[in-house]
Amino acid sequence: MARYYDSLTLFSPARYSSLPGMPFPDGDSDRYPHRDEVITYITAYAAGLDADARTRSRVTAVRTDGSGFAVDLEGGGRLAAQAVVAASGTFGRPHRPTLPGLEQFTGTVLHSADYRRPEPFAGQRVVVVGAGNSAVQIAAELAAVTRVTLASRHPVKFTPQRILGRDLHFWLKRTGLDTAPLGRLLRTPPTQLVIDDGRYRAAVEAGAPDRRELFPTIEGSKVIWADESAEEVDTILLATGYRPDLPYLAHLGTLDGTGHPLHSDGASSAHPGLAFVGLEWQRSLSSNSLRGVGRDAIRAARRLAAHLSRS
Repeated sequence: MARYYDSLTLFSPARYSSLPGMPFPDGDSDRYPHRDEVITYITAYAAGLDADARTRSRVTAVRTDGSGFAVDLEGGGRLAAQAVVAASGTFGRPHRPTLPGLEQFTGTVLHSADYRRPEPFAGQRVVVVGAGNSAVQIAAELAAVTRVTLASRHPVKFTPQRILGRDLHFWLKRTGLDTAPLGRLLRTPPTQLVIDDGRYRAAVEAGAPDRRELFPTIEGSKVIWADESAEEVDTILLATGYRPDLPYLAHLGTLDGTGHPLHSDGASSAHPGLAFVGLEWQRSLSSNSLRGVGRDAIRAARRLAAHLSRS
């Protein structure tokens, strides 16, 4: 999380964003923790676990080994395990869509994963591609220092952060829409909503950033808009999300052709000793966030414990 942009804050209040057994430190439970506060919290949480926590130990492959697994580490190390939880989520693999002319664009192409702060973009002409929370927030932040367009296939859809004096997540929890199985109702049809306290809708309506339909193509340093007008652009910033970051599971035959895991509610469809945690829409809309990952982790641990007891 230390690599995310400086102004990042959680969309959910501290009271809904704690992991099992450890609430966020003292403070207003209705506050929205900022990036550095979350880093400190997660670091402290990991330090309090009765576990052999190894950082900077990248897993290169997981293979079956008898009744269990062999876990290969970068540099040649290896671990043996009876069960494996793939909890690397999605945020290690930025999604860079194929857009006509993008490969030949002579300006700078970045992903939101590369963005930190607005100052380096001052005076540039910037186009942010996307219509989700990060796209809108980054575009609005950049608009304070330069001219920015938010380009997307569909209009931005806003939802208020507070409804009848309560945070949105209060209502999601009260109605059950934040958890499985009811939470799956929000996935069909796919809905991408920008959680807004009023600032972002106002910024877009004021044209800072302005919002346009996604450009049909790019020619050299120019973006060609839907009305066929051409405009010189310095930077295209792709706020286009992420995909599962699970290349180390390729040897197990548990990924489909796009790299997505084959699973049911986080349980691998191919190996009963393999589970997933932190996937987008694993069980509900909150599965890849702090407010939901704890529930899914508990469920995965119980399933694996039952599997090991039968082995």
